[in-house]
Amino acid sequence: MLPRALKLGTRRSALARAQSAAVARQLEQLHPGLAVELVGIETRGDRILDSPLSSVEGKEFFTDDLDAALLAGQVDFTVHSYKDLSLERSARLLLAAVPRRELPHDIAVFAADVPERLAAGHELVLGSSSPRRASFVPDFLQRVLPRRISDRRTLGRVRLVDLRGNVDSRLRRLREPRGSTRQLDGIVLAFAGLARLWADAAGLALMRELFSGLQRMVLPLSVCPAAPAQGALAVECRPGDAETVALLRAIDHAPTRAAVAIERALLAQRGGGCHQRFGATQVELPGVGTLLYLRDGGDTDVQLDVAAPQPQPQWTPATPLEPPGHAIKAWDGSRAERPGVEPVAAGVARSTERLSRATALFVSHRRALPEGEATHIPSAVHVWVPGIDTWQALAERGVWVEGCAEGLGFGALETMLSEPLLQLPPRDQWTVLTHADAVEGWPAGDVIATYRHAPGAAPEPAAGAPPADATHVYWFSSAQFERWRGLLGPGVQHACGPGKTYEHLRRAGVQNLRVFPQPAHWRHWLGV
Repeated sequence: MLPRALKLGTRRSALARAQSAAVARQLEQLHPGLAVELVGIETRGDRILDSPLSSVEGKEFFTDDLDAALLAGQVDFTVHSYKDLSLERSARLLLAAVPRRELPHDIAVFAADVPERLAAGHELVLGSSSPRRASFVPDFLQRVLPRRISDRRTLGRVRLVDLRGNVDSRLRRLREPRGSTRQLDGIVLAFAGLARLWADAAGLALMRELFSGLQRMVLPLSVCPAAPAQGALAVECRPGDAETVALLRAIDHAPTRAAVAIERALLAQRGGGCHQRFGATQVELPGVGTLLYLRDGGDTDVQLDVAAPQPQPQWTPATPLEPPGHAIKAWDGSRAERPGVEPVAAGVARSTERLSRATALFVSHRRALPEGEATHIPSAVHVWVPGIDTWQALAERGVWVEGCAEGLGFGALETMLSEPLLQLPPRDQWTVLTHADAVEGWPAGDVIATYRHAPGAAPEPAAGAPPADATHVYWFSSAQFERWRGLLGPGVQHACGPGKTYEHLRRAGVQNLRVFPQPAHWRHWLGV
C-alpha cells in the first residue's frame, strides 16, 4: 500500500517554497509512490516589512500561522528555517527531522559599481536587519575590501542599515539606479538561502537574473559566526501522526541535529531572541573533529574590533587526545622567525601570463602573489586565500578576495568551492600560486611556484630552528619542515595544521604525527 499524499505547509516566499520543495523531492525519492503537495501560508513576519523584527513586540513571526495550520490538520507537516524557530516550541509539535545542513556562512553581495565607489573613497551602505551582523560585519569588511595602502585615508566607512523583505526583493536593491532612495551598495544574507534558491528550478531563473555577475564575499566563521541553527531546516509534524513521523525520520541527519542543539543551547543561555548580537556555529572537519565558533557582541550598538585577536574555536578532536606526558620541550613553528625569500623568476613570468586568462585563483600566502601582479588579475577572476591575514594583505594591494579557508587548508574549502551558487570552475581549471617546496599534491590544474627561501640559509645557524632535544614540534609549513627536519631525533612528537602541511608530512613518512586545527590548540594540549 502506497503512503498517502502529504500536505506540506510553507511560507509563500521564493526561498521558503524552494527549501520546502527540496524537502518534498527528498521524501518522494526516499519513499517511492509518496506525493507531497506544497500549501502556501502567509505569516505575520511576511506582512511586517517596515520595521526590523528585533524592534517588534512578540515572537514566532514566521511560524505562528504555520503552526496553526498544522495543529488544525490543514497540513501534515511544515518546514522552517531552523534559526527562525523560538527556543520554546509547543509540546503539541514534534521536531521530526533536521535534514543535512547547508553551509552556515553569511555572504555579502555587492552592487556592480562598488569597486569604482571604493576607489573613489565613498561610504558603502549595506542592508541587513540582523543585530549580530551589525556588530561583526562592517569592521571586517572595512579590513578586507580591496584598496591600496596609500588610499586608506580616502576609504569610506562601511555602514549597515535595516533591511527587510524576501531574498529577491533584497537583491533587487543592488540593481536600483544610483541615486535612487532604494539603492544599496550591498546586502548581507545567509549563504544557505541563496544556495537553496539556486538549486530550485523556479529559484534558479530568479537567481540568474539577480545574483549572477555581482561581486561577493563569503564571510569567515572565525570573525562572523552565523546565527545559531543558520543553514539548517526544521521539519515538524503532529506527534500523534505516526505515519508521517516515520516518513520524515528518513531525512533526519543526526550530526546536523546535534550541532544545532548545541548552538541553540548556547543561545538559550543568552536569553534567546532575534535581538541577540551573538553568533554560534559548529562545523565538522573530517579527520580532525568539530569546531565551535562563538562570538558575543554584547548588548550595545558598538561595533566590535575584528582586528583584535578572536577567541579560538572550541575543538572536539575526532579521536580523543592522550596526555602529552612529562618533560616536555616544545618548539612552535608558528612562532619561529620567518626566513628570507626570493622570487622564482620562471614562476613569476609564468604567473603573469597565466593570470591574464585565469578564471579561479588560490593564493597560498601573501608572498605568493608577486609584486606588481595584482594589476594583472582581471576583475572576473575568483580569488580565494588560506586565511584572513592573506585576505587583508591582498586587499591592501587592490585584490578582490571572495573567501578563505580559515587556516584549515585548501581541502577544507572543497564543499564551499563545489557549491553551484558560486559558479566556480572545476578544480583542474584553477591556478595556484605557492612556495617552491609546496607544489606537490594540489588538486588543481596549474600550480606555480612564485617564491622560495633565499639561498645560503643553512639549518644549523638559522635563527629560531628547533632544538635537537625537542620532544614536541609544531610545523607551520612544509617548507619549514624540509628546512629543519634533519635536526630532530626519531622520537619527537610531530604536529601541524590540516591541509597541505599535513599531507606533505604524511607523504614524507613522518611518524608520531597529530593534526590540530590551530597552533593554539596544540599549545593548549601541551599546557605551554
